[in-house]
Amino acid sequence: MTSPGQGGQWPQQGGEGQQGGQEYPQQYPPTAQQYYPHTGEQQQQYGQQYAPQTGPQYAQQGQYQQQYSQEQQYSQEQYYAQQQGTGGYPVQPGGPAGPAGPGAPRSRKGLILGLVIALVVAVGGGVTWFALSQSSSGGAETPTLAAQNLANTIGSGDVVGLLSTLAPAEASLFTDPIEEVAAELKRLEIVRQEADPQALSGMEIKTEGLVFDESQSQQVNDHLTITKLTAGKITVTADFSKIPLTKEFLDAALSSDDVPTGPETETIDIAEEVRKNKGEPVRIATVKVDDAWYPSLLYTIADYALLEEKTAWPAQGIAANGAASSNDAVKELLQAALDADIRRVIELLPPDEMGALQDAGPAILEAAGREKPSGAKVLKLETESSSVGGGTRATLTALEMQGPDGEDFKLSKDADCYSMTMEGRTERICASELADLIESESDSSMPPAVRQALTSLGTGILKQGVGVITTEVSGKHYVSPIRTLSEQGMTVLRSLQPGDIKALLELAD
Repeated sequence: MTSPGQGGQWPQQGGEGQQGGQEYPQQYPPTAQQYYPHTGEQQQQYGQQYAPQTGPQYAQQGQYQQQYSQEQQYSQEQYYAQQQGTGGYPVQPGGPAGPAGPGAPRSRKGLILGLVIALVVAVGGGVTWFALSQSSSGGAETPTLAAQNLANTIGSGDVVGLLSTLAPAEASLFTDPIEEVAAELKRLEIVRQEADPQALSGMEIKTEGLVFDESQSQQVNDHLTITKLTAGKITVTADFSKIPLTKEFLDAALSSDDVPTGPETETIDIAEEVRKNKGEPVRIATVKVDDAWYPSLLYTIADYALLEEKTAWPAQGIAANGAASSNDAVKELLQAALDADIRRVIELLPPDEMGALQDAGPAILEAAGREKPSGAKVLKLETESSSVGGGTRATLTALEMQGPDGEDFKLSKDADCYSMTMEGRTERICASELADLIESESDSSMPPAVRQALTSLGTGILKQGVGVITTEVSGKHYVSPIRTLSEQGMTVLRSLQPGDIKALLELAD
């Protein structure tokens, strides 16, 4: 089986797009912050070092975080178009207006509202994710055909099939949890009960005359080729009203004047973008998996990050090297992060999901430089394993560490209680005690509904525990950062009760 990220020998690169004085594009495909892992301070540093510093959004590895400029604020619909709908094509500022309209002041509840809308959009704001988990495009015979398949599914209006053109492991990162996400959003009365995950709609994407210049394709190695899009148009139409949010949620989240009344449309002229970027085409990375080629969102992000730093793809990647068990994978990754051993952190990422980081690994190491180890040691780490979609949830039950000064730290889970020992003192908190603690610590002006929402959240997290998602590839176990972050979001959703979101939004007014 052939899969990206195995760290084999690569041919040396040359020509356009490599190191030197060449100008690089200022507009980028979807940014990395929604897809890169958060596996420790060292990789966050890589994200800061390699993140494109221009364009409407900045990439920062280790975080799922949007950063909006004060001058240009994007609606959730345009955010979605950037992340999913355009398949990696740039979306310019000034597109569809968000719920509050362009330039409108954002209230304190914007973060809460943005999180909820992002979750809803992830369920199916134009892409029926559930359907993608039922089928696969099967890949293409050549890199150019793989990129054209992506364009054809967009151009034909087949938004349903859009992500099925991506590399299988990449697509599954987002499709595996979708049924549970949809069920939780309905339970929380955010999405209407009758909403069908296979028929949600809020985005329409059309293309016209897309042209890929095969003569400019850049073969990086035997499993990675960068294709070049040089001409054509992409039109994105967003209709907020088609996202099946409940009336109760909309009433709590938006005033009547804030709700968009109709569709908003943005057209991107690829040839014009190429001219603005001094002739540099839009780059779409394609990867080879089991003798078939697929466009890759994660490799495209990594490719643009390297371009921004005017750094060539390394001639040799870092080979994946997993652990003997799910528990060992978590323990070894934590120790590697404490030791500032970035190479070992990268080795412990799944080669099918995070091959882009392993192929770019030497460049990450060079950018990070020599970090000083923390001096802390993991003496004991125990987890309880349970099966989840796409992997194993390793729930932390015991952790013992020794700091650089010899001070011990202990954390243990017993049912829905956690105990922590540090500096000779032990603190214990149980889910059943949390309500009283919040009551005693909260301001007297805090509404009861808000106290209840915080109690629901804290109690749910204590009961579920801290979970890390691991996957198994070829008999070895790896920590999946994207799946772990998704599981953390699911932990929050499972913890909340109907009405909690409304209470938090009202508090933020």
